[in-house]
Amino acid sequence: MIATWTDRSTQPSVRRRSEMNAGPRTRLIESAIELVREQGVHGAGLAALLERGNASRNSLYQHFPSGKGELMVAATEVAGARMSALLDRITAAGAPRQWPAALTGWWRKNLERSAFGAGCPIVGAALAESEPEVQAAAAAAFTEWTGRIAKALADQGIPAAQARSYASFAISALEGAIVQARALKSTEPLDAVETQLTALLAQVRPATPVNPVLTDADEAHRLGR
Repeated sequence: MIATWTDRSTQPSVRRRSEMNAGPRTRLIESAIELVREQGVHGAGLAALLERGNASRNSLYQHFPSGKGELMVAATEVAGARMSALLDRITAAGAPRQWPAALTGWWRKNLERSAFGAGCPIVGAALAESEPEVQAAAAAAFTEWTGRIAKALADQGIPAAQARSYASFAISALEGAIVQARALKSTEPLDAVETQLTALLAQVRPATPVNPVLTDADEAHRLGR
């Protein structure tokens, strides 16, 4: 399971080696994800992006010819893919009732690690109204997450419509809780979301199989024996 949005080790020595080995394109993307988490797309200035990414202006335009906007689209796509991978690991590792705790637990650690100073980069991208391509990348990420959760539930036998509705609500509730948690400097909103999402899952029932397998006892009962 990835530890942070930028997928870096929490050990300083390991993190420094990783940063030194990464190329300028990767460093720029990582710095963009971090800054958008903290300040949003518009707050992430070009100078700060270059400084944190330890990259030159020439490197930026070499890898992202259109400049900051193109970098932000790439960063949003990378961040979205990382959360998709996390969702896949969570839904593959346990029963559905365990998924809300795993996801909110991951977010608690990320928020606490940043002292509630860094949130979800996809939300930051979604609010960049003057950057339609960045917003579109954020919308694609939300759609992808919803689809992955819905598919995982459908694979558990949950009717498709219910699975889709729950998945959409789960993403909306979680993202709202993250925003509240940053403002309140508290993980209580995540606690509430975990409780309610878990309770909702308990009310969602798998569809009845079209051709259920009957045991001998079932067959005897059916025949009135």
